[in-house]
Amino acid sequence: MTKQNWSMKGELVLACNCTVFCPCVLSLGDHPPTEGYCQTWAGFRVDDGHFDDVDLSGLNLGLMMEIPGYMSRGNWTAGLFVDERASIYATKAFTKIFTGKAGGTTGLLSILVGNFLGVHQERITYETDGNTRHVKIPKIIDGAVTPIPGNTPDGHTVIKNSKYWIAEEIIVARSEKSRFRAFGRNWNFQNKSAEICKLDWHS
Repeated sequence: MTKQNWSMKGELVLACNCTVFCPCVLSLGDHPPTEGYCQTWAGFRVDDGHFDDVDLSGLNLGLMMEIPGYMSRGNWTAGLFVDERASIYATKAFTKIFTGKAGGTTGLLSILVGNFLGVHQERITYETDGNTRHVKIPKIIDGAVTPIPGNTPDGHTVIKNSKYWIAEEIIVARSEKSRFRAFGRNWNFQNKSAEICKLDWHS
């Protein structure tokens, strides 16, 4: 694995087939997903980012993953969607990051992902309407994720100080819409588990 100089900052949402709330955030592989296996899609909004001297800022991404059981046992399947506005250099950079080949935050993916389905460039939108995040890739992802209210009217239910590698603080959420159709999969996770978190990944 070659460690590169890279970073991605912004926000991400992730929706899966677990009932609310996905145990993987806390178990780190000690417990299986609620359905015994994981099917998930994610959307990324990169507000500021780079890979060496390649600018990644202002681009959106999509990701799908299947995990056959315990997260820590690996044999994950993954596929990546890169913003159609991305240059060939940015696309190559995102591919290295999401296959773990760039090291850093996502380095473990080089071990855990056994089947990488490839990269598609698509029109990807990531928008916020109130507290709801909308992620859309035409004919592929149609997602709307909303935080679960906390004890105070203006606060969310939050998990923090866990060892979850994706982010230091996770907003517990639910999918209002969650359709995914690509790579031979046809999923609908409406009212299932979701999460919203700050994107701060780096080498």
